[in-house]
Amino acid sequence: MKVKVMLLAYIYSCSEKTGHSLKRFQNRSVAVWIRVKSIFRRFSLFRKSDGHIKKNQSIRSLKAFISEDKDEKVTPEKFEFKATEIPLKPCSVLQIKDYIQTDMLKEAYLNLLSLHLELKLEQSALGEGESHSNLVNKEKDLNLLYDALRDKMSVIVCNSSALPSCNKELLVYVATIILEEEKRRGEPGAMQGWREAWKDAVLYGVRDSLKKVPLDSREKNASWLAVHLEHLGKAVVEDLQRVKTELLSSYPADFNVFETYVSCHHEAVGEHLKRLLEKVTELKDYYALLDFIIHSYPSDLQDHQRALIMEEDLNKIQTSYCHCQKEDFKLELENFIILETEAWKKKKSPEITEDGFLTSKIHMDICQLIVSYAGNLEKIDENLGKSVVSSCLEELNPFYTRFEKEFSQHTVSLLTSDLLDCCLWVEYHITYINSFSSLKENLQCHKESCSAQVEKLEKEVDGLTQRLRQTLMDHFKSELKPYMDGMMTKKWLKTDEDFKEVISRVENYSGLCKSMRAPSAQIFVNDVHYYVAKEYVSQLMKKKYSCKKPKNEDAAIKLKEQWNELRKLFVQMGSSLKWLYPLGNYLSDIIGTEIEKNIKDLLHPLVSNYPDISKKQLSAVLSFRDNGFSLEKHNVINHFTVLKRDAGNTNHEHSFFTDIE
Repeated sequence: MKVKVMLLAYIYSCSEKTGHSLKRFQNRSVAVWIRVKSIFRRFSLFRKSDGHIKKNQSIRSLKAFISEDKDEKVTPEKFEFKATEIPLKPCSVLQIKDYIQTDMLKEAYLNLLSLHLELKLEQSALGEGESHSNLVNKEKDLNLLYDALRDKMSVIVCNSSALPSCNKELLVYVATIILEEEKRRGEPGAMQGWREAWKDAVLYGVRDSLKKVPLDSREKNASWLAVHLEHLGKAVVEDLQRVKTELLSSYPADFNVFETYVSCHHEAVGEHLKRLLEKVTELKDYYALLDFIIHSYPSDLQDHQRALIMEEDLNKIQTSYCHCQKEDFKLELENFIILETEAWKKKKSPEITEDGFLTSKIHMDICQLIVSYAGNLEKIDENLGKSVVSSCLEELNPFYTRFEKEFSQHTVSLLTSDLLDCCLWVEYHITYINSFSSLKENLQCHKESCSAQVEKLEKEVDGLTQRLRQTLMDHFKSELKPYMDGMMTKKWLKTDEDFKEVISRVENYSGLCKSMRAPSAQIFVNDVHYYVAKEYVSQLMKKKYSCKKPKNEDAAIKLKEQWNELRKLFVQMGSSLKWLYPLGNYLSDIIGTEIEKNIKDLLHPLVSNYPDISKKQLSAVLSFRDNGFSLEKHNVINHFTVLKRDAGNTNHEHSFFTDIE
């Protein structure tokens, strides 16, 4: 009642100055009075509240912290003024401005309300068509003061992120003023966007807080980014802990203070990470960034409407990581080649496993490197791990080519040196046949996730090991050829010198084959067996010598003995070409048969088991037996022709004579 009387007195005094009747102002002020009464009913004195910051340095502790119910119960009355606190006469504009500058928000805002009411009453007192320049200036002053007040409130909110306990009472004033101004929304001259300005101020404060997180230069600290992100995570946790324990009591529940701060931290951290990304060039830093975004940054802070950073930015980081990882892997592969090269230069003997196989650590190093890459990313992102493994597998393809080139260039000189170096050259080839075969087996674990890359690698490894085996075979052939050329000659009948050399070299390779892993060992043994058999038999086709009686019987005996010796050796070596074993006996029987016409009886098993033998080749065998012409020899050839015709063009499991020139 007292307030009403005082207000009416003020209205009356205004009417006296302007010459208008009290009744006119009473009628116009009823609505204003009802509004003022409603305003003051919703305000009350501010109340201080103490907060306590719980120290917890681990970013992963935030989830438990957020789930704790520590919210202070806030009553609506806390954000209301008493009706009697509005001054009947506002203080000067300069005084209100001083209140704002000195953080006296309550005094500033109550006087602004009084000034606002005074302006409305004075505007209402003017008649239609009347104007007063003082009122225009007063309205400008009022708007400027409101702008200044909102700016000051933004500064207070912004600073509260760093020093919440120092601003708790001021924040209550901020919240109360915002609530009141939102009630005035839609009124003529009312200032809009108070809640939005508050949210912007929260964001600015969070940004300023994150700018204070220590950030060393790359030159000063190699782990600059990982250390910074650790500090950043802790800063986020500590900021939100302060919000929960100290700021919630300064706002009404509908402000959703904690959720707002979480969202602002989310946005500010995302902006900060995008700026950091511009400085990242190394693999470890990309990893630190991904680990923070996907794994370390608390999921509780994730904005449900969006990711921490835009998907395109995350894809950019992941792509850059894969590229950087691939370059790192490529560099490591080059280092492996350098290490192997040093061993070749020093003529270092290869290592031998417990089960007797020659080996190099190169395949283990490669596999361990890929596994370590994938293992590091398992906790971050499974798909990213697959992408990295895939890129590494792709990089192995050109690596095989580079390795093969370097290996050939750095080891070829061993062949021009002594016998020990030649043996070392062979051991090196077996070593890498074993190692890359093992690499192929070990990479099978990635076949499910990277099937295309693994299948391509299998072909590459098979090609490399095949070329290494072929190089060994070419060397073996070059060693054997001079002695094979001495077979089926007059000298051959008299001495076993050349044959013994053949046996000696086969035995040497037999010992080396024991240090070669399957299946390469089996393939190589079969290749050696096939070549020796082919070269031995081909000497019969070259018409270098004709035995004639009785030397053909001696030649047959020698051929059978040597063939059986070779057979015994290849059985010991584990050759699977058992179909070659009867051939020597068939040829020996033809050469040693005393009666020429009986040769026809020996042709059937020969043609049946080796249908690719030609008429020319059979004639060469007969010529070795006796190069003279006879009717019986002619009949043998005709019989052979019939056998070949009856056999037809049926495909045979094996071919042999086709490869003999």
